Amino acid sequence: MLMLTETTARGLRALPAVRSWCGIALCALLCLTLGGCGTLYVAQAAGGELGVLREREPIDKVLADPGTSPELRAHLEQVRAARDFATAELGLPDNASYRTYADIKRSYVVWNVVAAPEFSVVPHHWCFPVVGCVAYRGYFHEARAREFAAGLAVQGYDVAVEGVPAYSTLGRFADPVLSSMLRYGDDELAATIFHELAHQLLYVRDDSSFNEAFATTVEEVGLERWLAQRGEGARIAAYRAELAQQEQLLQMFARTRASLSALYAQHIPKDEMRARKAASFQELGSEIQAQERRDASHFTLYDEWIAAGLNNAHLASIATYYDCVPGFRRLLRQQDDDLPRFYAAVRELARQPRVARHAQLCSRAPGSADEESAAD
Repeated sequence: MLMLTETTARGLRALPAVRSWCGIALCALLCLTLGGCGTLYVAQAAGGELGVLREREPIDKVLADPGTSPELRAHLEQVRAARDFATAELGLPDNASYRTYADIKRSYVVWNVVAAPEFSVVPHHWCFPVVGCVAYRGYFHEARAREFAAGLAVQGYDVAVEGVPAYSTLGRFADPVLSSMLRYGDDELAATIFHELAHQLLYVRDDSSFNEAFATTVEEVGLERWLAQRGEGARIAAYRAELAQQEQLLQMFARTRASLSALYAQHIPKDEMRARKAASFQELGSEIQAQERRDASHFTLYDEWIAAGLNNAHLASIATYYDCVPGFRRLLRQQDDDLPRFYAAVRELARQPRVARHAQLCSRAPGSADEESAAD
């Protein structure tokens, strides 16, 4: 089902790093329409997507309803303004997406499963029609996601299950603003819309890290320009501080991935490797908590990861969303921060072989570029 979901990427600021479950939902709907690919997984994805689509109401209609709460009204007025800004100022698609609202009556729309082998920092990939291979697998019911993750764990994989507040069907359907997207404040809401529309603008099959980093870069520049247009200088300063803090966290994850990648390449007894792996994750957890104490911050997602036990799947999630971001930022600067030129340059990169484009963009740590296969 062609649906890009987002979870861990947002975890560095407010949400977890897989924010959008791109494409699985649409593939499922196409399969059911055309017939012939009716697995239980595809069926649950199609059913879940259809359920979301049935809940859509035009935002203008919700705003005109005297029964709409003041809080929801304020959010949706922001959504409407940010959606228009996305097209007029960021050059993002002008279509019916994010012009409707769906109250899904739950905290997350889907739950993503990310997996990596016990001794590898490279994520497992799942392949589907239309969308190609992606580094996560999403479920509309948390219990089914956890059941699938438990089965992978029995097979020896490190796994992570994260709630996802938003997704994109890559423009194949008119994606609604979901009630689950409203939990994190208006800045995050605008950023999510910019991110998801960026997926509609450009999507490359079989390359989750390229797609997610591109969309993350667009959301960053988009949110800053959105705040600037509204005269929110203080919020821009706070946002830049958050990005700097986020970069410190990313470097921690990258160093751990590099260290573990080197460890896993060694020919040593598995028990020794497991002990050294556990020590590395213990050190990473301590680093994150030390930064929280220094900055008086609180990273809810990472606290949850630490409590549950950090593992290779968490490292893989972070890598998928952020390893290529510095390269995209650099490319944007090379285009003098001109978004149309930037989009054209990204499209040119997208035409190149995967290894070639990753060599230019994605070099934060091992396990994200040439080492990452299209599928296991």
